[in-house]
Amino acid sequence: MTTSDLDVGEMREAAGRATAMLRVLANEDRLLLLCQLTQGEACVSDLEELLGIRQPPLSHQLGVLRAEEIVSTRREGKKIFYQVCDERVVSVLKTLYGLYCPAPAGAEPTP
Repeated sequence: MTTSDLDVGEMREAAGRATAMLRVLANEDRLLLLCQLTQGEACVSDLEELLGIRQPPLSHQLGVLRAEEIVSTRREGKKIFYQVCDERVVSVLKTLYGLYCPAPAGAEPTP
C-alpha cells in the first residue's frame, strides 16, 4: 500500500492520533515515567524514589497518562500500581530509547 492508496480523511485522523500521542510524550516527566513503566509496573512511592519526581507533579503527570489511556492501574491495598497499557507507546519508546539513550558501558554500538 502506498500513501496514494490511503484516503486523505483516514490519513488526517491517523495524523491526529499520532500528534496527540506525541504531545503526551513531549513532557520530560511523563517520558521518564513511561520509560520506567516499560520495565514493569510500579506504585507512586516507587516512581517518586526512582525518578526524583515529587508528589504533586508526579500525581498530575500520572493523571494525564491515565486520561489519555496510556497507563492503567491496579490497586493492592492502599497502593495503586501503574503499568503501560498502550503497545503503540511502547513501540515509540523503544525507538526513542534506541536513538537517544546511551549504550551500557562495554556494549558494542548497534548500527
